[in-house]
Amino acid sequence: MSGLRVLVVDDEKPALDELTFLLESDPRVGEVVACQSATDGLRTLREQEVDCVFLDIQMPGLTGLEFAEVLRRFKQPPPIVFVTAHEQHAVEAFDLRAVDYVLKPVRPERLAEAVRRVLADTAAPAPVADTQIAVERGGVTRFIDRRDITHVEAQGDYARLHTKAGENYLVRVPLTTLAEDWAESGFHRIHRSLLVALAHVTEVRSDSGRTSVMVGTTELPVSRRHTRGLRDVLVRRARAGG
Repeated sequence: MSGLRVLVVDDEKPALDELTFLLESDPRVGEVVACQSATDGLRTLREQEVDCVFLDIQMPGLTGLEFAEVLRRFKQPPPIVFVTAHEQHAVEAFDLRAVDYVLKPVRPERLAEAVRRVLADTAAPAPVADTQIAVERGGVTRFIDRRDITHVEAQGDYARLHTKAGENYLVRVPLTTLAEDWAESGFHRIHRSLLVALAHVTEVRSDSGRTSVMVGTTELPVSRRHTRGLRDVLVRRARAGG
């Protein structure tokens, strides 16, 4: 049978049936195996191979996060998409290298995007050549590697580049332009005045509804508008190993 073979695990029968129906309606999916518990899901995986797992988080007994921990021990773990009503577990999903994190109620177009990400997960990303950035200080032009830049701060029509060595340089380029030009190189907007290099993010913090990221010893605020987008891209990046 052509198409993805998908394992779906959700303890709530209506949610399980709906997710199964939506996945079976996707022409890229060949077969859906449905289980109402993580235990049944593991039993299924011992008996047959699947291409990916769509998994609820809050389940009695073995939770979805615990189930994902077990899958990580597999020699070739299948890609995981979490499907949940609880947004607060996105950071844990990122740590578990999930491909995607879909919130309930599930919209067909959002699920279609999750399937696309599963299919893209095994594709090797095209290498992005590193770029040297010309900066000036005291009449001297220096060249710094973009990979050494941890974050960028907007300052009017200028942008201040911060490096992992603790240095900073002012360049006459608007932050909006850098956000567009450097998106493919792993720079993500987390605030109207901040870009962060995802490769340098060591920690995501959430406290009383406020989110921030750690870059070295520097804590950077994440605006509410950009929080979900950041978590989403971190989940995908971690699952891709980059």
